[in-house]
Amino acid sequence: MTSIDSPQLAALAAVVDEGSFEAAADVLHLTQPAVSQRIKALEASVGQILVRRTRPVTVTEAGRSYLRLARQVSVLTDDARREAAGSGTSGQSVVLPIAVNSDSLGSWVLPALAPLAAEIAFDLHREDEAHSAALLRDGSVMAAITTSQAPVQGCTVRRLGIMTYRVCAARGFADRWFSGGATTAALAEVPVVVFDRKDDLQDAYLRARRVDPGAPPRHYVPSSADYADAVRLGMGWGLLTEPQCLDGLESGALVELDPGRRTEVTLYWQQWSLRTAALDRVSAAVHEAAARHLR
Repeated sequence: MTSIDSPQLAALAAVVDEGSFEAAADVLHLTQPAVSQRIKALEASVGQILVRRTRPVTVTEAGRSYLRLARQVSVLTDDARREAAGSGTSGQSVVLPIAVNSDSLGSWVLPALAPLAAEIAFDLHREDEAHSAALLRDGSVMAAITTSQAPVQGCTVRRLGIMTYRVCAARGFADRWFSGGATTAALAEVPVVVFDRKDDLQDAYLRARRVDPGAPPRHYVPSSADYADAVRLGMGWGLLTEPQCLDGLESGALVELDPGRRTEVTLYWQQWSLRTAALDRVSAAVHEAAARHLR
């Protein structure tokens, strides 16, 4: 059985995280040739190429398993070190990479994680909830908020709740473009605000209304808060979470264009099956917050 060297695994994780051998060398306080040698030695040991020498460096299909192993070794080592030192001992924080969708990140997730920030260093990856499972598969993150109910191999999954979206627009925008209501003809011509090119919420709504998603002009605004501002400022219509739109609807600044249709997105928490104290604490905090903020 081939033995795996921990410093080689650490080099693999650093190269992928930092995107280059040079940046990994800085983080590991090694020379670039030393990092390169560790990666080559690991690849020779397992008999497969584990990283693509591109910019940024990316992990190969074979490398995903070893990247996941590298993260597992790191978090278990950190957990054991902290337990041996005692809970009251200060020291380097455990690093937990987590994938979070933008709307959750911009509303309820950060307040849930903040109380743990003195002991856990969070490496948050903002990713669309429909795509975050891919980061679990390749070992980039240890946990993710996702729309996938099917667990990624080596992971457990638990339901968090439902995030509800409403079709909204600024009142002046609605008066100008939707004077006859949110008809299919109007939706095919009126500007729409879309988060980014992975965001399918608005397109799914248009398809449900039998409108070609490619027909209306669109603005891309890849920030949850700025996205809501773009809708409020009248750049276009869009789907807003209920917390984002309720004040505007109550004040009359926003109009709900299609009150009979709400988009409901069920969110799940997937995490590695590997149990660690830090991951358990984060999971508990996320679930407690989701119970308060999601339906």
